[in-house]
Amino acid sequence: MTVGDLGEFGVVNRIAGRLPQGEGVMLGPGDDAAVVAAPDGRVVVSTDLLVERRHFRLDWSGGYDVGRKAAAQNLADVAAMGAVPTSIVVGLGIPAELPVAWLDALTDGFREECAEVGASVVGGDITRSDLVVIGVTALGDLGGRAPVKRSGARPGQVVAVAGRLGHAAAGWALLEAGAVIGSAALEEAVAAHRRPSPPYQEGPRAAGLGASAMLDVSDGLVQDLGHVAAASGVRVELDPEAFTVGEPVAAAAKELGSDPLEWVLTGGEDHALAAVFPPDVRLPSSWQVVGRVVEGEGVLVYGREMGRGGWDHFR
Repeated sequence: MTVGDLGEFGVVNRIAGRLPQGEGVMLGPGDDAAVVAAPDGRVVVSTDLLVERRHFRLDWSGGYDVGRKAAAQNLADVAAMGAVPTSIVVGLGIPAELPVAWLDALTDGFREECAEVGASVVGGDITRSDLVVIGVTALGDLGGRAPVKRSGARPGQVVAVAGRLGHAAAGWALLEAGAVIGSAALEEAVAAHRRPSPPYQEGPRAAGLGASAMLDVSDGLVQDLGHVAAASGVRVELDPEAFTVGEPVAAAAKELGSDPLEWVLTGGEDHALAAVFPPDVRLPSSWQVVGRVVEGEGVLVYGREMGRGGWDHFR
């Protein structure tokens, strides 16, 4: 069965039927708009767009993985502001010939990624499209905290990272090269490309520890920290020896003859969190100090300024 067989309202009803609503949802799918509680009195909002063949390939990723990835990259943005995600809405463009089973898996991916943070899928829109196009908007609650912006870094502070780096880039490189995935480590790298694993809880936790700047690492650590440096009017210096290269990244680099640290520094889509803290803050083991903030501009590694690196939709 295809979505064309169901028709527009059949598709909408099928999606809604797979989406239970959380306690914070006052009015879910079925009306012109949803109503979500905002205990803090402020709402954090982030949105992203994913396009087939640009952000994912149907021959590399199933509907479930695409759903989790689409939700994750938006939920991670909310966490990077120091907020707790509460809900998402989804705009979906799909071909009429798309199998209903793929749509079901996509919906399940949205639902289960949201369940990681106690959020709900509260509504959206659907239309016919030649390619699969997904627009997700995530909402979050600050819980009385100030939002952690990119502009708060100051000389003398430390830069730390929570979550994995380089895994998604390594998995993408393996798929792009058509490598034989013959080990658990390589399979883990490929799985990381298909489905990120952001450290959601570390966003609000970092805010509580006094983080003065933070962001989601979506386009590569060096490029993303460049945004912090520019917004704050400072320079970020990274220590390459401070980074841990995960086994999947190391295995992929050996398989392809690549530099694993290059993926760690410039690979995107892991959706780790990078934050700047006062130097006297005692960080939990989930955060790894990888650099410092000094006077100047840009991002330096090995004592030299890095090239642009990272992901750019128009390069």
